[in-house]
Amino acid sequence: MSPEPRLSTRGRVEPFHVMELLKAAGRRAATHGDVIPLCVGQPSTPAPAAVREAAARAMESGVLGYSDALGLPALREAIAAHYRLAYGVAITPDQVAVTTGSSGAFTAVFLAAFEAGDVVAMARPGYPAYRNTLSALGCRVVELDCGPETRFQPSLAMLEELARRDGAPAGLILASPANPTGSLVPAAELAAIARWCEDNGTLLISDEIYHGITFGETAASAAQFSTQAAVIGSFSKYHSMTGWRVGWAVLPTAYVRPVELLLGNLAICAPVISQAAAIAAFSAEATAELDSHVARYARNRDLVLSRLPELGVHTVAPVDGAFYAYADIAHLTTDSPAWCDEVLAATGVAITPGIDFAPARPDRPSSTDGTRYVRLSFAGDTADIDEAFTRLTRHIAQP
Repeated sequence: MSPEPRLSTRGRVEPFHVMELLKAAGRRAATHGDVIPLCVGQPSTPAPAAVREAAARAMESGVLGYSDALGLPALREAIAAHYRLAYGVAITPDQVAVTTGSSGAFTAVFLAAFEAGDVVAMARPGYPAYRNTLSALGCRVVELDCGPETRFQPSLAMLEELARRDGAPAGLILASPANPTGSLVPAAELAAIARWCEDNGTLLISDEIYHGITFGETAASAAQFSTQAAVIGSFSKYHSMTGWRVGWAVLPTAYVRPVELLLGNLAICAPVISQAAAIAAFSAEATAELDSHVARYARNRDLVLSRLPELGVHTVAPVDGAFYAYADIAHLTTDSPAWCDEVLAATGVAITPGIDFAPARPDRPSSTDGTRYVRLSFAGDTADIDEAFTRLTRHIAQP
């Protein structure tokens, strides 16, 4: 008999439940053809015309070989110029690492900054890939319970309490606008947290991939307040380029060379055709097109907030940005995965259960447990979202 395959514990991470739900939605679509996906955090629009045209030119220009591990110089220059224009921050191209999506940036920064056993703090609810990737790397993740009292975001007081109890963490991941909530960290609070991290030797990793998609207040960047924070960006969300797999990190000087070495070994470089096309994403033509998408997201946001009470939902995280509503459905269920499965089977509407973002803790239950929350994406077509709520309302009204 052959010996059992040798599998590491690193592969035993929790699934990204939204991807599991997407598989189920695909099966439903194949048999019923009626799926409305409110589960996936991606725009329903293509990349801007200027980006697609730039990609076509790159295809015709000859060999698309490797770039430097840190990315095409022209794209790094464009990203640095973006920070000067958008935030008034003097970023140099040497500080920019272009990566295979923001996921590649997070992994490289985690590897460059943290040893196995290091403590890294993050919000609960928070994006699951932070937790799962850090766990696979042997880090200890401390989740900060973030509810309505702090607008579902970590606070300076939470960090001070954590430091008093266990010592300052090696890292803090902060997302503004956040996934799954869409809530922003006010500029003054972000500045105070950035100062605290510098004073306590904590690496602030600022997830800014939803910048550009806000409804009112503009999102501040950690780069405005600290030269020691690692700032993560992406072309996936505002720029409508999810499948192009290109993101970036703005790095403190000490991390540039380690990240370069890691990227060269892990991926060689980000997809070069995507890099070449992404330069055009900062053009005035592309920006005008992308801002029209944000206007649609705003209309969709208003629609979702107006129709959620029809489902009996009256507690929603502040939807300051991104394209999500994180809703408390405790009046309907305390088993959000089972409820989402039921809804998909009965209505064809695919919704993400909150356990992706706040896994249940039987030993320490709290009001932040994702068993009582769902995330709804409103990145899609307005008419589809309206139809989804009509189906949901009809389903809930059934005896």
